[in-house]
Amino acid sequence: MPHGPAHATRKFPCILAAGPGYPLKLLNEEPTRADGRLLSLDTYRGLVLLLLCLEAPNWDWHHKLAHAYPENGFVQWIAHHTGHIEWAGCVLWDLIQPSFMFMVGVSMAYSYGKRRALGHRFGKMFGHALVRSLALILLGVFLRSNGADQTYWTFEDVITQIGLGYVFLFLLWDRGLVVQISAAAGLLIAWWAWFALSAVPADLSTVQPAGWAHNASGFFSHWNLNADPGHRFDTWFLNLFPRDEPFLFHPDGYNTLNFIPSLALMIFGLAAGEFLRDADFPPAQKALILALVGIASLLDALLCDWLGICPIIKKTWTSAFTSFSGGWCLLILAGLYYLIDVRRIRRWTYPIVVVGMNSIALYVMLWLIPGWINATLMTHLGEHYAGFFGEGFEPLLQNLATMFVLWLICWWMFRNKIFLRI
Repeated sequence: MPHGPAHATRKFPCILAAGPGYPLKLLNEEPTRADGRLLSLDTYRGLVLLLLCLEAPNWDWHHKLAHAYPENGFVQWIAHHTGHIEWAGCVLWDLIQPSFMFMVGVSMAYSYGKRRALGHRFGKMFGHALVRSLALILLGVFLRSNGADQTYWTFEDVITQIGLGYVFLFLLWDRGLVVQISAAAGLLIAWWAWFALSAVPADLSTVQPAGWAHNASGFFSHWNLNADPGHRFDTWFLNLFPRDEPFLFHPDGYNTLNFIPSLALMIFGLAAGEFLRDADFPPAQKALILALVGIASLLDALLCDWLGICPIIKKTWTSAFTSFSGGWCLLILAGLYYLIDVRRIRRWTYPIVVVGMNSIALYVMLWLIPGWINATLMTHLGEHYAGFFGEGFEPLLQNLATMFVLWLICWWMFRNKIFLRI
């Protein structure tokens, strides 16, 4: 099979091989590329994956950086936003998983629209959704079991959570905006009510880490760490699987049933994707409407939190967090869509899209090989090959070096038209 820019132009008319022709060939393209993909969506996906790459192999690099420079306000701000917040609230890192969930919905609007245009019937597409759902669930379990003595049956990984909700999401595909938004709102209201109406245990000391200091009083106590019905479900459900020892509680509060409110976020993405495919609105107007809906979603979440209705907590994926993170996802997508697909400012997207078009491959590599890459770099470049800015920055620079190697792998796959799909 021939390679190089000419062949890439035929198969991927908006994504050419690296070089001067990449941005120039994009000027006359429609917002949706000829192969049915949206360039702004691939860019969004690539940005999130590159952000995730900062974590491996040194998952605690932000703690070490903050400890090394306690008086530097900028360093403290970076460290704060590159690690999950301990409980209530939201920082940049907490938007990674919601972005993945949201983009799955947007992608579904395009991928199944393309399948229908190719003549696929509902039964065939439903079968594909079932297989994809099961594959994602098992892939998430496989990755979480890396290094374990036996299969580690847990279902809070982002890939598994997507798989748990994927079939339900498919059943809402092409059902119309009213049905989709009604379904998402119903899920969030039911999720909120389930927590709000459940009894709060009098003693949480046996289901929380020692020294836990973030328990709320009053109505918000229904959302305290492992005081919720999602935790009680997991103490039954996860112990149905073979384990080294019985499951008692998750130290961070993640639950299997988090896929229910995160399904609502995927529905938001599905509705956004179908809206972007609607030819009745000019592209610039679509970007504006998405941005306005995103702002409204943010305000809704903040009001729920401020009025004491529902806290913004990612780890138990509260309804307010779904609204808050969904608002940011809509704003980010609207901004990228306007910049890339409406204004055609695309020169900068190539190195990001290289990653965004192989998201599954990179996600799997992030779980399996960053440690090996870093160890190999140490072997050939020296143990402190990334230490030239001091001990505090060394873990981050090692992660950046690992990221570059992973990017090179994705670039090679891109140049050779190798795209891992499920």
